[in-house]
Amino acid sequence: MNDMKDCIKNYLTYCQRQKRLDEKTLKAYRIDLRQFSEKIPHLMIAEVTPDILEQHIAQLHEAYKPRTVKRKIASLKALFRYLECRGIIDHNPFSKMLIHFREPVLLPKTIPLRTIETFLTIIYKQRETAKTPYQKKNALRDVAVIEMLFATGMRISELCFLKANDVNLCDGTILIYGKGRKERRIQIGNESVIHILTEYNDTFRSVRQPCSNFFINQSGKSLSDQSVRRMINKYTSLASIDQHITPHMFRHTFATSLLEADVDIRYIQEMLGHSSINITELYTHVTVSKQRNILATKHPRKDFHL
Repeated sequence: MNDMKDCIKNYLTYCQRQKRLDEKTLKAYRIDLRQFSEKIPHLMIAEVTPDILEQHIAQLHEAYKPRTVKRKIASLKALFRYLECRGIIDHNPFSKMLIHFREPVLLPKTIPLRTIETFLTIIYKQRETAKTPYQKKNALRDVAVIEMLFATGMRISELCFLKANDVNLCDGTILIYGKGRKERRIQIGNESVIHILTEYNDTFRSVRQPCSNFFINQSGKSLSDQSVRRMINKYTSLASIDQHITPHMFRHTFATSLLEADVDIRYIQEMLGHSSINITELYTHVTVSKQRNILATKHPRKDFHL
């Protein structure tokens, strides 16, 4: 049971069945651990030493960005912690290693609110001018997707896996299952958004079976994240928007806009489903316009008469 491949296979099964990790996380673990095992194909798991790990980490730094290296190290750490807890190895090679490197702060990319307004306007216009019922339904679904992303700040994966039973349009609440299957409930506060989601729901309900997802394509199958990205690119082009827009940027804009409106950061943390306030605090670095306004209107220098 000391074979490297068997250990990794059993660990991934544990992550899937007991830790209930989502498929995207499992895929990343699978890639990271296979990458490591291929570097040392002839070694048993118990033969892995701190020196071997240090050499692997050095090679990772040469090939990947710091954020990716950090994730790959975390995948390895989790594997060896599991093996130690199960008694498969006597000593965890990570226990006597000091791993610390500076990860550059990458500020979240946001979308100007005027651009989002332009983006939504073009989708609503496409819906109004649609020449066929098929085109009209597509535009209805597309605007519902974007309104949901911006209204809730949910991740693209959360939107694609959102179940119809978790959407209550009577009281405007959305039950979201985030990373690690953590639940959070978001209240949609805009009546126009609730109206368009209700219209979408009524229109697509008949083709939703047997799929239980809220957002589906016209064939009744679940909506993929790639189809959402293609849809965003389509309307970005139609609206003549120069900025490259991704689904996650709606989440960043959601958080930044609330922070600039003086919403308590802990409320934002809860709405985003962040496990740590440290993650949410990243948005405090991007509220430059708010900072500029405060310093222009509140700083005592404005009252000097020189």
